[in-house]
Amino acid sequence: MEVLIFAQSFLNCAMEEQLSFNQRIQKSIIDNWNFDALTDYKGATLQYNDVARKIEKVHIIFKSSGIEQGDKIAICGRNSAHWAVAFLATLTYGAVAVPILNEFNADQIHNIVNHSGAKLLFTGDYVAKDINADNMPELEGIIYLPDFSLTLSRTEKLTFAREHLNELFGHKYPKYFRKEHIAYHIDEPEELAIINYTSGTTGFSKGVMIPYRALQGNVEFCLRRLSNHMPQHCNMLSMLPMAHTYGMAVEFLFPIAYGSHIFFLNRLPSPAIIAQALQDVKPAVVVAVPLIVEKIIRKRVFPKVQNNLLKLLLNMPMVSKKVKHQICVMVLQAFGGNMYELIVGGAPLNQEVEQFLIGIGFPLTVGYGTTECAPLIAYSDYHEFAPGSCGQPVDNMEVKIASADPAIIPGEIITRGKNVMLGYYKNEEATQLALDEDGWYHTGDTGTMDYQGNIFIRGRIKNMLLGANGQNIYPEEIEDKLSSMAMVSECIVVQREQKLVALVYPDYEEARNMGFTNEELQDIMEQNRNQLNTQLPAYCKITAINIHEEEFAKTPKKSIKRYLYQ
Repeated sequence: MEVLIFAQSFLNCAMEEQLSFNQRIQKSIIDNWNFDALTDYKGATLQYNDVARKIEKVHIIFKSSGIEQGDKIAICGRNSAHWAVAFLATLTYGAVAVPILNEFNADQIHNIVNHSGAKLLFTGDYVAKDINADNMPELEGIIYLPDFSLTLSRTEKLTFAREHLNELFGHKYPKYFRKEHIAYHIDEPEELAIINYTSGTTGFSKGVMIPYRALQGNVEFCLRRLSNHMPQHCNMLSMLPMAHTYGMAVEFLFPIAYGSHIFFLNRLPSPAIIAQALQDVKPAVVVAVPLIVEKIIRKRVFPKVQNNLLKLLLNMPMVSKKVKHQICVMVLQAFGGNMYELIVGGAPLNQEVEQFLIGIGFPLTVGYGTTECAPLIAYSDYHEFAPGSCGQPVDNMEVKIASADPAIIPGEIITRGKNVMLGYYKNEEATQLALDEDGWYHTGDTGTMDYQGNIFIRGRIKNMLLGANGQNIYPEEIEDKLSSMAMVSECIVVQREQKLVALVYPDYEEARNMGFTNEELQDIMEQNRNQLNTQLPAYCKITAINIHEEEFAKTPKKSIKRYLYQ
């Protein structure tokens, strides 16, 4: 069944004219020359012609300072219009971008710059004050993203290029810079475009080598599947870190290729800031991780709909449909009121929240991907979305479940196709573990796939626990149930001396509002444990719930770093 799905998708793609990645970016900039392109939320706006001009100036810096095609250029900072310019300038020049998550600490940034062999580093204001150039001895220069000034130069060529940039630009374009002047690097499918260092939940960061074909495959898929539902020059909101492939592909590269206007949340994206930005920007499609969606629903929607009157009305067949529609309209307004659909990815969505949204007819879909696939592996339009799944294999990707009966018996999810990485940079051992000789990428996730091609994830293989009698226990399934219970904000399930223990970070804000003491919170957790255990098989019952007084440490896609709590 999987092969048939793949073959059909491949034939559909083959009938379309395919532009390379850089050709697609070049075409979009030219076609949308006088339209708004990039805005720092509550800040300045760049039109597509402004973006082209800034890209050209960065190219002049590169060329004048001796940067060659294939050289590594690191970028580390919060999402911003200038981050986007630096990234696009790197790829359209033919250099290799090394996006670094700004949540990484200084030592991690130093290590990535050194490991990648980056010649230049673009830094945002949040990062610039923490790093130490002495710990990156091979770096030729550091460029400050807010104004592209030099904060470090170790070569005369780089210093001269930046100090005489306007003069060099004016000499190259003595009248004015026009769209006809744009001629970006012609990329090859297997050519290395990005080295993306995973944040991961294991503490070990690997450099994923992403070729241009993977970027092109992701962007073209989004153009085929989403652009028909989005007005030309519509607004998009960039909330996820662009240094992570999920945010990069769906909130940045796809909208740029389509000619959209992207608003960047260039500050810490708290739920309150995100909620306000959604109201202001009114994005055509919303892309989010489960944590954001769950907090919006639990804090802004559930308190309004979980009252006795509405529960009564929802159980009355004559009016329930109308009530559900009104609730759906209210929830749509919470996400800006202008979107085609909400795409959730990066981690499983809580089943209570998912069932509520589907029950009111909300346009929800859940996708699946990994950094190693830049990132898309599976997606379905919300009209075809199977509840509990994470979609079907995307175009040009083949997916299989490594088990005797993939529809019933969970096995590792493996995939191959256009979006798959080249391997891990300078790490042949890890590459061989992840990519087999037939080109299958082993995701490390377990799941099943039904006969329609819908993929259902059970959990991470490395997270799987072994019960006393050898049963496989997926902690994510237990956590999903526990996270819907009273006063639970976040939770993870760990194994201690062959016993399962839940660690819970309570909803302290709600506890304060209710006047609960710590002793009462512990009593509530004990009630939760008893209720939870009635829903679980005997071999995976929870023996204790321990209260965790601080939020759990998370990756940028808001997955808990489990290795810290094992």
